[in-house]
Amino acid sequence: MNIARLAARSLMSFGFDPRKLAAWRHYPLYRKQRAEWRRQGGKIDRTFRILSDYADSAGSARGHYFHQDLLVARLVHEDAPKRHLDIGSRVDGFVAHLAAFRPVEVVDVRPLPPSPHPNITFLQADLMQPQELGQADSVSCLHAIEHFGLGRYTDPVDVDGHLKGITNLAALVATGGRLYLSVPIGRRDEVQFNAHRVFDPRTIPALECISSVMALERFDYVDDAGMLHTGALPGDVAGSFDYGCGIYTFRKRRR
Repeated sequence: MNIARLAARSLMSFGFDPRKLAAWRHYPLYRKQRAEWRRQGGKIDRTFRILSDYADSAGSARGHYFHQDLLVARLVHEDAPKRHLDIGSRVDGFVAHLAAFRPVEVVDVRPLPPSPHPNITFLQADLMQPQELGQADSVSCLHAIEHFGLGRYTDPVDVDGHLKGITNLAALVATGGRLYLSVPIGRRDEVQFNAHRVFDPRTIPALECISSVMALERFDYVDDAGMLHTGALPGDVAGSFDYGCGIYTFRKRRR
């Protein structure tokens, strides 16, 4: 990670966003536009100054969440499982994508306000502990397991939280079913307290709690530039980037 990005992240951790300061370079344009509005006789009832949008594009079609949410939602759609169970993924992203076309059961350690959308059902539970949820032929946990046990989301501090979580995830998958799991990947295994863990791309498939019951069916990843690459091998991309996203699709083996 370069020094500028590290400095920006440090400032943001204290509630200061350097991007808002940079947006002030657009203030002269704002003043010019406001003057033109008034020249045309326009009324201003209240000043609500937005400077950051001048440099924005139409939207963002890159990054971890954009790619993983769309990719895994498509994979679930193509697989058409009888039951899909999600653990801790982003509700206003991946879960919303799924709920547009199918029921999804959501489990999270944090509470979720009641939803008017009938395709979303919710249970508050800590997946570092075994849960009696029954088995599903499709289970997902996207960009969540790296937080287990760090306390950031009110969960208990547990250095083995991710291992306990993955063990319990695997137990929820029915034989022959799929587990969709994504985590931050980088040059080595790291704990960046209290934000998240980062994993060498080869680490997750090699964990005993995965390798003893699951077979890696496909591996996709998002690189440092936020671009998606499909159909890769974890070993081929090891050491290639600082903070990417590994998207693993596992199939539970028949004993």
